[in-house]
Amino acid sequence: MLWGAHVGSLELRTEGGETRLRATFPYGLETVLAERVGMGRERREMIAARAFADRLERGEDVHFLSGHDFNKPLASRSAGSLTLTETDEALTVEATISADMGQVSYVRDFLNAHKAGLIRGLSPGFRVRPGGETVEERGTAILRTIRAADLIEISAVTKPAYPQAQIEARNWQPLGEVAKRMTHRPAAIRWR
Repeated sequence: MLWGAHVGSLELRTEGGETRLRATFPYGLETVLAERVGMGRERREMIAARAFADRLERGEDVHFLSGHDFNKPLASRSAGSLTLTETDEALTVEATISADMGQVSYVRDFLNAHKAGLIRGLSPGFRVRPGGETVEERGTAILRTIRAADLIEISAVTKPAYPQAQIEARNWQPLGEVAKRMTHRPAAIRWR
């Protein structure tokens, strides 16, 4: 869930023309990325605790975007307007949108859509590091667990794939050893 003071929402506060955003993305929650269709398998995903730690601890830049669009930045670490804090429980996002940025059309659009209740989700954009994922069978489902990934951006979105964490679905294919181990099950590697 995204929450500030209220479960299930992205908290925004405006003071003196500046808007402050706070959201939390909890770790360890599973979501269904694709339902079981016919003889196929349900595909599930989970992001493990501190999956983004390496890049965050090195202080590398991460952008906070509207809808995964790098042409619609809202804040960034390098600009000093984005703080990301990771614990075993969650990734906390704190962004400050200046009064000047609040005058930009796409920023106004984002703030108004949030105010109307249309944008409530949070979705990380990341690359899985080599060896940073595990895939296991669970009955009729397959669970992919992200254990190490480079967080590139995090976005405010309208329709997240993780209902409980409000995270957007990603297209992916198992890589390397995971793909080799699964080649005898073609239906199992058709990830979206």
